[in-house]
Amino acid sequence: MRFRITNNILNSVIVFTMTLFFSCKNDFKEVEALSKSSKFPSGEGKNIRLTYTDSGKVVVILRSPLSLDYSNQSFRYREFPEGIHLEFYDENKNKSEVTSDYAILYDATSLIDLQGNVEIKTHDGGLLKTSQLYWDQNNQWMFTKKKFTFINDDAPLNGIGIEADRNFKKIHIGDVDYSEIPIEDIEQEE
Repeated sequence: MRFRITNNILNSVIVFTMTLFFSCKNDFKEVEALSKSSKFPSGEGKNIRLTYTDSGKVVVILRSPLSLDYSNQSFRYREFPEGIHLEFYDENKNKSEVTSDYAILYDATSLIDLQGNVEIKTHDGGLLKTSQLYWDQNNQWMFTKKKFTFINDDAPLNGIGIEADRNFKKIHIGDVDYSEIPIEDIEQEE
């Protein structure tokens, strides 16, 4: 009797194991598709500091407490969920700074989406504050449709929607709420 129970248990275990074995397929394409469809980063960096140079000169220094690399996705991007701090240097070694609470960099378009307490401090004392700002790296152009405050030479400008080049030499304003800057000096959208 004892032999029979042990034999039945053993047979059950064998049948169960064989069922599991034959039901599992090692299909690489399915595994690869699953990894691309899931939102797991292919890399993670903590307390990063990246220095970008051009011809031996420092152009940008990027700092962030956390960087997540999603280059395993069909539309590759890098995410900075705990914020970002950028230092830009021009040809005269003048430093401008950009900070935000969150950032995402899209590799294919070279567009950076900065969100939450976005601030740009220019080397000549200009300051732009907004809740969201897009930076087009290829065209050196920034824009937002959100409320903003821009201070340059102690003259505040408040409005909704602004576009500008990296040096704030070319500025396009959406709607102006308040300005101490003469309006004729500002190019407004029609």
